[in-house]
Amino acid sequence: MKIKFTLFTVVLFCQISFAQQKDTTAVNKLSEVVVTGQFEPQSIKKSVFNVRVISSQDIQNLAATNLADVLNQYLNITVRPSGTTGRSTVSLFGLDAQYFKILVDNVPLINEAGLGNNIDLSQINLNDVDHIEIVEGSMGVSYGANAVSGVLNIITKKSSKYKWGITASVQEETVSNEFSLFDEGRHIQSLKVSHTFNKNWFVSFGANRNDFQGYLDDKNGVNYIENDGTRGYRWLPKDQLNGTALIAYQKDNFRVFYKFEYLDENVDYYNSTVQSGFNTTLGSYRYASDKRYLTNRYFHNLNATGKLFSQLNYNVSLSHQKQARDVEDFRYYLLTKTEDNNVTVKDQSMEVLYSTGTLNNFFSDKTIDLQLGYEFVNNKGYSLVQEANNILTPVRKTIENYDFFASSEIMATERFSIRPGLRFSAQSQFDNQYASSLGLRYLFDKGIELRGSYGNSFRTPTFDELYSKQIFDGHFFTGNENLIPETSTSYEASVKKSTLFSSGAQLSNTFAGSYLNVDDRISMALVRFNPDTGNPEYEYINISKYRMWNFSTMNQFKKDNLTFNVGAALIGISQEVKNQVFVSDDKFLYSFNLNASVSYTVPKWKTVLSGYYKYNGKTQQFIEGSSSFILSKIDPSNWLDATIRQNFFKDHFEVTIGARNIFDITNVTQTGTSSAAGHAGTGEVMLAYGRSYFLKLAYNLNL
Repeated sequence: MKIKFTLFTVVLFCQISFAQQKDTTAVNKLSEVVVTGQFEPQSIKKSVFNVRVISSQDIQNLAATNLADVLNQYLNITVRPSGTTGRSTVSLFGLDAQYFKILVDNVPLINEAGLGNNIDLSQINLNDVDHIEIVEGSMGVSYGANAVSGVLNIITKKSSKYKWGITASVQEETVSNEFSLFDEGRHIQSLKVSHTFNKNWFVSFGANRNDFQGYLDDKNGVNYIENDGTRGYRWLPKDQLNGTALIAYQKDNFRVFYKFEYLDENVDYYNSTVQSGFNTTLGSYRYASDKRYLTNRYFHNLNATGKLFSQLNYNVSLSHQKQARDVEDFRYYLLTKTEDNNVTVKDQSMEVLYSTGTLNNFFSDKTIDLQLGYEFVNNKGYSLVQEANNILTPVRKTIENYDFFASSEIMATERFSIRPGLRFSAQSQFDNQYASSLGLRYLFDKGIELRGSYGNSFRTPTFDELYSKQIFDGHFFTGNENLIPETSTSYEASVKKSTLFSSGAQLSNTFAGSYLNVDDRISMALVRFNPDTGNPEYEYINISKYRMWNFSTMNQFKKDNLTFNVGAALIGISQEVKNQVFVSDDKFLYSFNLNASVSYTVPKWKTVLSGYYKYNGKTQQFIEGSSSFILSKIDPSNWLDATIRQNFFKDHFEVTIGARNIFDITNVTQTGTSSAAGHAGTGEVMLAYGRSYFLKLAYNLNL
């Protein structure tokens, strides 16, 4: 609480003391250019939407290798790792990854369970990223289904001012206190090569390997032979290989690029149960029934932008993506360290043909612009479902949607702009859906910007929610093909004040408030008791409601070589959860978040010192108990990262050293879980594997 109070006092001090300085809007610095939700690239100041930007400098300072490393530090965002599956997903405003859409160059990214949603953040490599843009709130008009709580758009690099660019790096990182060069820790190698042939042609390719050797904690690894439940890993080992390639051409107003990405991931699961056997060949032996999860992703994106009839701007993308996960079961003999009975089956896959396109700049009068667009999705899903008696049955389904949207941007005056929009979505599986939005922006004197928005959006059920099935030993959990899309309404307002001081210092203060309401929310609920066995049967149904209030402030101060950021957010969430037997309370439950970061460059040595802090306040939620919903509380946590980055030999050689999770957070306590039906556990929520240290060496050759 002392840390939280101290930093909150800093926020107020910054706002009060700096507000007494002289205001001016004559900021000579170039504004950041954003593309998310825009008709065409433009400065943040001109954007009707409130866009947050994560710069390449922040990614460098954090020595981040995947998206999970970055998002840990940002307000309203919670990264949810799983040591048992190896996945890390994102939660925004308390809504999970199904409501938050992740894009690469405006194209939703696939995973084996969906398109754009439920993305494993640890699978997104940042080796080729220019910057990241985040827009909170409903973006259904611009990005269609499932952009309910917001979108994150990864903008990749497509040009270079150098003829040749070569970057090679290695990064060694401890996993808590576990490290060795080959068998423990995290080992990352990357290479990127780019070439500018002339003013028209640019190519690049890169490769990145992330070798995570797992986290033992109180476990004893793969070759432990005693059957006492301590074999295996607390966090599963994972080996990832990413490859990217890009070719881009531009001439006058025409630009086209093709981007390819490949992901190969291997996650190892080692069973904690050790079994014994005997045969005439091996004699007495011990073995375990282990698994491998093998994931492959292919990403193709062809994008073209240009002009039609010397006026109309067009932007068209065509993408083919596929992600599949295979499961390899095998018997591992502990004494001989050999495998046998290897059987591989396809567990889940998703293949998508996607296209989106827009036309704008219909009028010569620049006070009004109109954008017309389309989106086409052909989504082929596959999954193994578990029928009675543990029989696995494959399910193959194709879901399509054809969307058309229109949006206009009206400059009512030089200061006041209006952005209405409407989307129509023809769905193959569900009734036709609609999304609408209205954005407003007003520029006052003295660098004050006021924004407001309204959005109505929808979330379509996932493949699992529609078709999943698990029936075993009296347990009955199924999907529901009769589900309908969830609908949502959001409102957001923000005011931003930019100040330039005579000393050259710059201050930016933003205050924002938002409200989000989700109806017909899908939940797994008790629907009946089997009349023959008396066992409970659970099914996904449209039964719950969700409401959220959020008030936040973000503040930035820059002067010479110093950049300081501090922000705070208060979130209130109301969830009415039902299970056909009893209903939870729908009162609002509040949590407080705070973050701060500082970056300072020592001019003499050009050394960059950086620190990133995040406070996650106590959260509450209703969970299902034996006879009612009970209130469960999750303890607060503090997260701190720090790095030192130094360049040598005319910036060709770069060294970064640092520490993640300096406060050594692992698990936090959650009350009430031991009494919850179907939720029995240790009463802890896994956040991280503790403090880690890293060293990154990079060589940059630009010719």
